[in-house]
Amino acid sequence: MPRSVNHVASKARRTRILKLTKGYFGARKNVWTVAKNTWEKGLTYAYRDRKNKKRAFRSLWIQRINAAARQEGISYSVLMGKLSKAGIEINRKVLADLAMNNPEAFRAIVEKVK
Repeated sequence: MPRSVNHVASKARRTRILKLTKGYFGARKNVWTVAKNTWEKGLTYAYRDRKNKKRAFRSLWIQRINAAARQEGISYSVLMGKLSKAGIEINRKVLADLAMNNPEAFRAIVEKVK
């Protein structure tokens, strides 16, 4: 009796991954084993960098708030401490946006906590 293999499913699986690796350099786009490994590693990078993206943006917001706060004569750490003592609950994302796009509103917040 001849050996039965489901070539339709395995070929479809290979084709699906080769389509996902379209645009990669060299053998990474058309050699099955290399493409599969590259694609799998790309998924791990994507998972890792979704976490790192949050870290990088928080760092950016802190830098922007610090720069704007120092123009008002106060440091970032002192500003954040005084904001919490004053009971003003405003997150860093919004605070950084105010510092960049609406300096008058940021200045008003700083004056309120001083």
